[in-house]
Amino acid sequence: MERTLVILAVSVAVVAVFLMAGCTGGGEDTPENSSSPLTAGGSAVSAYYRHAALNVTPASPSYTLPLDLNGVWNQEQVASLLSLDPNATALLEQNGFVVIENPFNPQETGMVRPYTILKQRGVPVFVTADSVLHLYHIQFDETMCTIEEERFYGDLWALDAALLNASVRTSLTAEGQARDAALRNVAYFSVAQALLAPSPDQSGDDTGFSPDDAKRYTAPSSLPDAAVDELALIRAHAGLAESPIFTYTEDYSQYLPRGHYTRSERLKNYFMAMMWHGRMAFLLNGGEGDSLVGADEAAIQTAAAAQIAATLNADPSLMARWERIYAVTSFYAGYSDDLGPTGYIEAMKKTFGGVNRTLTADETAALQEALRAYRTPAIYGGTGDGEEAQQALNATAGFRFMGQRFVPDSYIFSELVYPYAGTFTGTGEPFTLVGGERAIPTALDVMALLGSDRAAALLDEGEDSRYLHYDDVSGRLEREFAAVNESGWNRNLYWSWLYSLRPLLGTFGDGYPAFMQTAAWQEKELTTSLASWTELRHDTILYAKQSYTYPTARRIAVEPQEQAVSGYVEPVPEFYNRLDALVNMTREGLTAFDAMDPAPDRRLQTLDAALRRLADISARELEGESLTAADHAFIRNIGDLLDSALEDVDDRAKTTTIVADVHSDQYNDLVLEEGVGYTGIVVIACPAPDRSVTLAAGPVFSYYEFTEPLSGRLTDEAWQERLRENPPARPWWTDGYTSLAAGQS
Repeated sequence: MERTLVILAVSVAVVAVFLMAGCTGGGEDTPENSSSPLTAGGSAVSAYYRHAALNVTPASPSYTLPLDLNGVWNQEQVASLLSLDPNATALLEQNGFVVIENPFNPQETGMVRPYTILKQRGVPVFVTADSVLHLYHIQFDETMCTIEEERFYGDLWALDAALLNASVRTSLTAEGQARDAALRNVAYFSVAQALLAPSPDQSGDDTGFSPDDAKRYTAPSSLPDAAVDELALIRAHAGLAESPIFTYTEDYSQYLPRGHYTRSERLKNYFMAMMWHGRMAFLLNGGEGDSLVGADEAAIQTAAAAQIAATLNADPSLMARWERIYAVTSFYAGYSDDLGPTGYIEAMKKTFGGVNRTLTADETAALQEALRAYRTPAIYGGTGDGEEAQQALNATAGFRFMGQRFVPDSYIFSELVYPYAGTFTGTGEPFTLVGGERAIPTALDVMALLGSDRAAALLDEGEDSRYLHYDDVSGRLEREFAAVNESGWNRNLYWSWLYSLRPLLGTFGDGYPAFMQTAAWQEKELTTSLASWTELRHDTILYAKQSYTYPTARRIAVEPQEQAVSGYVEPVPEFYNRLDALVNMTREGLTAFDAMDPAPDRRLQTLDAALRRLADISARELEGESLTAADHAFIRNIGDLLDSALEDVDDRAKTTTIVADVHSDQYNDLVLEEGVGYTGIVVIACPAPDRSVTLAAGPVFSYYEFTEPLSGRLTDEAWQERLRENPPARPWWTDGYTSLAAGQS
């Protein structure tokens, strides 16, 4: 239900600082000859990230692999309680750990319940990075969801209504090209308002719309014909089709609400309207050759964009609404990859000495010329059809009212597919090879460039790097990432989340426990990182600019019985340190934007306290110190503590079983899907300073990567049904550390 606090009262000073610091994004204030998009622009919000690297000298006690399980004091008990079969036992001996299905509930979707059950059954608890990453995802997603439903929906409605009315007024007085531009805006904002407005069957309990909302938010009484046709394509999620309003090809499958936006009708409508504002471009360039529209059409679209920007510029309260939405969503997901209102306002001031609402044909041409000096998008977002590489990026340059955001993983994907990757030079059939080209990327591309040597090796082993120019392009991207400093890595929550994953992706050498020095552990940590990244993409699916390809184990019948047993924390202290810095960045940034409610603030404080304690315990483990009784009590009771970090959270938000589509290949009718499945259990042989070894267990992610037809983009609900009935295979490289029950994928 909507609260009385509807309008987000963001401090004007905070928003102004944020925008001046580079929040206008790729192209708004960056000339074409600037450095890599990975290092372009700055951000005032990186000041909210305060992180001091830990100074830890690894000197953990260890053991020799393969492990002699006869020397593990609780081996028989744990093997019985967790139903370890011969294959699982063999992997445990070989690697010092194994991941199994949850024997207590093979379809477990939570990360907290397993801790409680393990404690009750007397199995020593292993605190995993997976569990605290999942809890951060919940906080990230819940705060965003609340802001969108209770605050941004109303702001976006007010913006669209005011700009529609202004466009109608301009169309009644303007002439020639300016009138055509105003009529284009009438159609554009009519679509947005119609998408936001609840239909008669959308109001009621649990919809997000009250009966009063149905009266307050009403669609325009009459719509231009082009807007009616546009709405039909959007609501049908019709795939590739020519836009009736903009005349170029659009991928209407993107308008299927997914992520957390299926949780209420209000969020579904917000999703479709914001997707419309994020994807549809008022194109800058037109004419012959590689252009998507003719020169006259591009001039009309540029004049229309100038009218929108000028209307915002003339009304400070209207501009403040736009800035509220843009600034806070940029704190989460980053800056727009495209030009927007502030870029057009700046260009008009430079060109004309002021901001003009209606431009003559000559003035429009002068504005187009001035705007061509700004950097083009870095990510090809699928606008148009049949274009290639840089030509496609130039052709898609233009104005997006609330443009989707530049994210580094989409940039990686766009650079490592056709045509940049070159021809296939291998002999097999890798995942990425479709139609003779590297048409689909893989998430291993991202992890390799975040620092995972194991991901790079797996790309080679699976022949996904066996393309003529793959090494050259990935080498250039590696150099670009190397130039990103700590402030750049923490420019917003999206980048900072990726930065928190990097300590999991390194190589663990001398001084670390034996199980961490194996290639299998690197693959387990790779799975953790991939699943957490999938949650990040799921949470930001509306805002992150998606890249396109250019042209049953048995239950254990044991009565619960609490036992005071020892435990262990996954010894990655720098990971906990960085994630804690991200948690505090989230709290302080949202508080500065007046976007933090008491309940999420309490949850984040609880997570902050837990992470600080985990960093301390894991550092002492890694340095070979004995843990205290209080440390062991903290580990045993970690389930209760983490559960308190989920206070007042909707059960739907707690599930691990989520999915996100992250890349599209319209030419082969494919989308790349990343999914997180049921919670597994990792069993670890944990060393102690007295040289004894204890088996401990904790919850871990399961991860999937697969393709679907363009028209088959998956919602969380559809993915959960797929998991129950016919799950896809897990990545081939997880076989080295995972033991699954027969018939399980």
